Amino acid sequence: MKRIGLLTSGGDCQALNAAMRGVVKGLSSNLPANELEVYGFFNGYKGLIYGDYRMLTSKDFSGILTKGGTILGSSRQPFKLMRVPDEKGLDKVEAMKHNYYKLGLDCLVILGGNGTQKTANLLREEGLNIIHLPKTIDNDIWGTDMTFGFQSAVNIATDAIDCIHTTASSHNRVFIVEVMGHKVGWLTLYAGIAGGADIILIPEIPYDIDKVIEAIDRRTKAGKGFTILAVAEGAISKQNAKLSKKELKEKMDKNPHPSVSYEIAAAIQKKTGVEVRVTVPGHTQRGGSPCPYDRVLTTRLGAAASKLILNNEYGYMVGIVNGKTKKIPLADVAGKLKMVSPDDQVVKEAKMIGISFGD
Repeated sequence: MKRIGLLTSGGDCQALNAAMRGVVKGLSSNLPANELEVYGFFNGYKGLIYGDYRMLTSKDFSGILTKGGTILGSSRQPFKLMRVPDEKGLDKVEAMKHNYYKLGLDCLVILGGNGTQKTANLLREEGLNIIHLPKTIDNDIWGTDMTFGFQSAVNIATDAIDCIHTTASSHNRVFIVEVMGHKVGWLTLYAGIAGGADIILIPEIPYDIDKVIEAIDRRTKAGKGFTILAVAEGAISKQNAKLSKKELKEKMDKNPHPSVSYEIAAAIQKKTGVEVRVTVPGHTQRGGSPCPYDRVLTTRLGAAASKLILNNEYGYMVGIVNGKTKKIPLADVAGKLKMVSPDDQVVKEAKMIGISFGD
């Protein structure tokens, strides 16, 4: 008998259900009938802490390959607060361990991003059998070439940029499309290139607003009537990048603009007189059905995870490296962030075709 737990934590994305389906189908297809029990914990680690769960059946995993979101629900439980008792004094880590052992679980499969992964590694250190599957639209998890949810989000962000092209060209305006990504710019980079953005601004490459305006002017002088900027929500100016965290927070608290895109738009309008519009796709980038790529990726990751469970191999993240699934020790990747390097080949190639990064 194999008893496994499943939970999805952090921000949602399009292929969480497909990934859970892959794990369960991989196990049920290779175990005798009635030799598998699956328990789903609701709303992420909150369900594991407070014992909010139920046993799942094959019916729960039928028809969810194409369904976005997560059938288990999700929540954000900051890693830095996991060792801090809740408002009633409950020790969260001990509570999670208690519910794990109470159900007699052989393994807990955790789907989530960086913060989720750090807590998964904490539970591994506490003696629990853990498998982690890398989920995030940001593609910023160390040790895997691709996270599920990323490609689906790229498709949506690209569609937004595609739609802006026609109205931008009709009105000869500058348009800014703000793409998700507070710390890392993979999503903006890929969507910007795929959507034909003229300027791409990401957190890893601080921008100079004068360089941004120079890029707009070059297009104007070349007879191009419009310019499209793909801007990560965490894009930062060279001036702000030099500030300490405290100084930056104080400055942002006084900032009258709702986001960096509106700040950039105001600066462009003030210096050039050109009309600028901002579009924010927001949480649509997390929504909808997973794209075919993510369906295949999560099915493969789920199958690879089920193989580890059948072989009693625990303490790993299952990633994709050079096109192949690979088990990576959680201890080697937890807490690490995969960022865009200014020297990344993709960045250099984007610059080669004339895309400006404002640097």
